Amino acid sequence: MTYKMRMGLLIAVDSIIVLSAIYFSYFMFQPYLGIFTYPLLMVSSINLLVFHHLFASIYKLYHKAWEYASVGELVIILKAVTFSILCVSVVQQIIFGHIYLRVLFVTWMVHMIFIGGSRFSWRIVRDSLIKDNEVKKRALIIGAGAAGSMVVRQLVKYHDSELVPVAIIDDDVKKHHLQIFGIPVIGGIEKIEDVVKELEIENIIIAIPSMSKKELNAIYAECRNTKAKTQIMPMLEDLMLGKVSVNQLREVEVEDLLGREPIELDMITISETITDKVVLVTGAGGSIGSEICRQISAFQPKTLVLLGHGENSIYQIDMELRNTYKDQFEIVPVIADVQDRNRIFEVVSSFKPHVIYHAAAHKHVPLMEYNPKEAVKNNVIGTKNVAEAADTFAVESFVLVSTDKAVNPPNVMGASKRFAEMVVQSLALTSKTKFAAVRFGNVLGSRGSVIPLFKKQIQAGGPVTVTHPDMTRYFMTIPEASRLVIQAGSLARGGEIFVLDMGEPVKIVDLAKNLIKLSGYSVDEMGIHFTGIRPGEKMYEELLDEDEIHEKQVFPKIHIGKARVFDYHVVQDLVDQYEAMSIDDIRAYLLGYANKKAVVGELDQVSV
Repeated sequence: MTYKMRMGLLIAVDSIIVLSAIYFSYFMFQPYLGIFTYPLLMVSSINLLVFHHLFASIYKLYHKAWEYASVGELVIILKAVTFSILCVSVVQQIIFGHIYLRVLFVTWMVHMIFIGGSRFSWRIVRDSLIKDNEVKKRALIIGAGAAGSMVVRQLVKYHDSELVPVAIIDDDVKKHHLQIFGIPVIGGIEKIEDVVKELEIENIIIAIPSMSKKELNAIYAECRNTKAKTQIMPMLEDLMLGKVSVNQLREVEVEDLLGREPIELDMITISETITDKVVLVTGAGGSIGSEICRQISAFQPKTLVLLGHGENSIYQIDMELRNTYKDQFEIVPVIADVQDRNRIFEVVSSFKPHVIYHAAAHKHVPLMEYNPKEAVKNNVIGTKNVAEAADTFAVESFVLVSTDKAVNPPNVMGASKRFAEMVVQSLALTSKTKFAAVRFGNVLGSRGSVIPLFKKQIQAGGPVTVTHPDMTRYFMTIPEASRLVIQAGSLARGGEIFVLDMGEPVKIVDLAKNLIKLSGYSVDEMGIHFTGIRPGEKMYEELLDEDEIHEKQVFPKIHIGKARVFDYHVVQDLVDQYEAMSIDDIRAYLLGYANKKAVVGELDQVSV
């Protein structure tokens, strides 16, 4: 139907309704009159017709998409009809000296019913046609609070969605058996599996944006037992800031299921450490290093030096930060290898940073087993070069990004990182620079992480390979790891090893199962193949050695271990001799001293 045809039809229908309403009203009160020859009725009907079309034009009644009519449109109809009747009453008073209130009131009611009914019938017809002709996916909403109500309202109101809400689940028993926009609340989360089967649910929407990760894990554990696709609402802060709308559902990610709440930063202390200071980040193009740079940038340093060996990765983070922060502070990309001592000393001498975050390292366990010389060159000598440059040029604070694999290491990578810790702990005894190390577990989404490997295997049709059914690891997200590093830098007093309270370790096989389910498959159809433990791998990781276990909490979810310091000559001897040593000798040297319990001293811990 064209626009002109639609306008003509609406005007014709409204004209018939207006005349019918006023003639019906007069006939009701005075059926004995000749209603088609009665002067008052003739004048009133003509005026009502004119005033109706006038106010219909003013309130754009003929321009509304009535198939989407709602309360707002009803209010507009009320205004147009009411003003039309009021104008007719004024005309009656002027011409006839009297207002026929009862007749006009009935006319108003009939007018409202007919006009409103004619408009809303369009929506009723459209809704019924949609239900009859369009096959939609049946959705179960988890959460009967404000967020859940918004989701239900959106799905009910906007028919372009491919989902139709069928039922709501909520643990609040007071809401059970109630209805939200006509959709029943039918029980708690323990009923999810049964409800999905009984109501043939295809999609589950988790609509509780403020819940903890522990609660999300409990809900998702129930959802995982079904074949329904599970989605989640955006985070509450993103909704409040207007970054996303309530109907922008997203897939549940593995990161969402980590049973640990994110670290809240001490913004004031960090600001004092970073704001208007010169900050240097090594390994700035890597997963952790680049995220450290992003979070540091929010604190407006005076200069941010991005140091890395790979020009492409440094170029990418450099351009990203320039596009985000424009000219708010100076950003300097530096291509340099931490193994090049002269170049590192030249960079530190030139920029004189207040803080150095040392994230450059080789982190892949099996690769370092085959290449122990490279592990020594990058993780030990590289750390030694940057740390000694920091000491030489009186850098205020130096933070080493370490790993839980440095504790009782059975592999070259972990042992080399333990040697790196020995470097900074030894220098902390005599240096004016505040040296500290930060240990955390596996980082989800980083290069070399198990998640990208699992995703590729799932895309290829499986199976997903896991080394051992009982192998566990601590996990955190890249932003969490970066926050810990930044917070530790602000807390450091010299020689500490900071450790995050990472909750319970996660079984790798459970991580694989979650990822398979999140990808829309079942474990049975994808398959999990156990390959056996690789060289240098441990069944579980530790965050502190038994000799370091005398820890204390210095910040919510951040602990400090008792520092053990080895003779610095152990590190220097390795640096002097490793070129002439065989692979087996290097491995034996690293593992021997990294697991050595005897110490030459302990650092006095400063109260933080």
